[in-house]
Order: sequence, then structure tokens, then C-alpha cells
Amino acid sequence: MVNVLFVCLGNICRSPSAEGVFRALVERHGLACQVTADSAGTSAWNIGQPPDPRAQAEALRRGIDLSGLRARQAGRDDFHRFDYLLAMDHRNLAALAGLCPQEHEPRLHLFLDFAPDAAQREVGDPYSLGPEAFRHMFQLIETGARGLLRHIVRHDLGCEDLSA
Repeated sequence: MVNVLFVCLGNICRSPSAEGVFRALVERHGLACQVTADSAGTSAWNIGQPPDPRAQAEALRRGIDLSGLRARQAGRDDFHRFDYLLAMDHRNLAALAGLCPQEHEPRLHLFLDFAPDAAQREVGDPYSLGPEAFRHMFQLIETGARGLLRHIVRHDLGCEDLSA
């Protein structure tokens, strides 16, 4: 089993959206028994809260239901539970690195490192912006999720491509 954790600041916009998109992609390819996903925030601000309504609305437009997700804070135990801890931006990557036991540092990544063709390296926080920012966030997340799943299929599951 490959376990993936998506991490942003508050766990109400970017990381739950990435969790939802990635889970849908994993299910579409019949890999739900081999790959799991979760999300967390580096802050404790929103613990127990559902994803932002704008993220939920954009997810629903794409056929993904985020309503059952609740924010939680990332902790040291996550480095033992997850094979991939994926930060949405450099700020959250640095926060995770500060918690990470040295032996688990290879598990830390910037999410869009798995999308080398993406025009940006970070999934920006849309919280204080409008609906277009949430659409753009989902586009970046979809690109990153496809690249991440291709990587996992090749490197962790030992298959050549997603059709295998």
C-alpha cells in the first residue's frame, strides 16, 4: 500500500482538493486497494472544519465530493504513516521539514515536482481570491495528481504505465 498525504496551510482549500482529485484519479484507474490519500494542514486554525465552500463547489463541478473531509493538523506521526508528504508550496514544505525526522526526509516533496511541465512550482493559496483562483488551483492539482500517480505506478507499484 502506498500512502500519500497532501499538505497546505489550513487544510481547507488546496490539500483537501488535492486529496479529492487524487482519490478520484486512483479510483478511476482501479488502484484504490493499492494507493490511499489523506490531507492535513501545517497550522491548527481550521481543525475539524470542512473544505472551503468555494473549493467544494469547484470540486463538484468536476464530479468530486469533498463534503466529508475535515481539516486536521499534520504531525510527527505522519512521517511514519505516509510514503509521500506533498506540500503545496515552499512555505509548507519548510514547515514539514521542521517536523520531519531525518530518516524520513526523502518522503517530503513539493507537490508540483511531480508535474514538471506545469508552468509553476507551487499551488498558490486561493483563499483570499475569487472563483477563478479556485479553478486555476484545480487545474494545477489535476496536473500534479496525474504526474504523481504516474510516478507511483512506475516506482512503487512496478508497472510501466497507468493502463497496467
